[in-house]
Amino acid sequence: MSVILQISDTHFGTEQPPVVEALLALAWQLQPDLIVLSGDVTQRALPAEFAAAAAFVARLPAGPRLVVPGNHDIPLFNVLQRVIDPFQGYRQCLGSALEDSRRLPDVFVTGVNSVRAWRHKHGSLSPEQIEAVAERLRRAGPTPMRIVVVHHPLDVHDAGDLGDIVHGASEAVRAWARAGADLVLSGHVHVPLCRPLAVRYGPEAGACWTAVAGTATSYRIRGGHPNSVNVIRVDRFAGEVRRVLEQRDYDSERQAFRVAATRDLSDRVLTVITR
Repeated sequence: MSVILQISDTHFGTEQPPVVEALLALAWQLQPDLIVLSGDVTQRALPAEFAAAAAFVARLPAGPRLVVPGNHDIPLFNVLQRVIDPFQGYRQCLGSALEDSRRLPDVFVTGVNSVRAWRHKHGSLSPEQIEAVAERLRRAGPTPMRIVVVHHPLDVHDAGDLGDIVHGASEAVRAWARAGADLVLSGHVHVPLCRPLAVRYGPEAGACWTAVAGTATSYRIRGGHPNSVNVIRVDRFAGEVRRVLEQRDYDSERQAFRVAATRDLSDRVLTVITR
């Protein structure tokens, strides 16, 4: 079995210490094979916030990490730095790679940077990035699961968040589904979602799912959704591969992350909505 813990939108600078401690406890309990941080690690890309984020990462169980930046991980008010080197603080504390890949026995995971300094909030994927991810997926070879990580989502739960769908989403869905993607992980909107991309994009999405995580530790929750993270499990049994995603919500009474929903990622939803 391979276990992946997806942590998104920690927004250090607005973190809640009890929630941070509960998340660390969950990570040590799970002992995941890979930890994914899908962006907005900080609130305003300040040195103290990056230092707090780095300290948090250092307290996680040892093992592979895959981190992609979010729009909050580049300066908002320091326009000069945003133009010259927007990812300077991110690189110093979280590593130089903005787009990286990890391979587990049962899973191939690859990240892509959707942050644009001139947009700041909204994300974008260039044709070159979309094709590069597709090529990495194709070159992964036979594997039970292929996952793409991008901060800005390809789908959203609420109609009011449609403007937050990453620019280039339709092209990415089409290319990545053809290249064998099974799941796209993202964050940004702080509202959890897990469903087949065919619900929004129709047959061109193939069997690919998307999972949007809520904010992991920040008090900046939305719509009454509690802090949450995702746990992906890939297991082989009797010649079959089972791929399951658990949404873990923070329970303030127990000060722990509990399973709120479980979804079998082999299921298909046939209802199609228009974007």
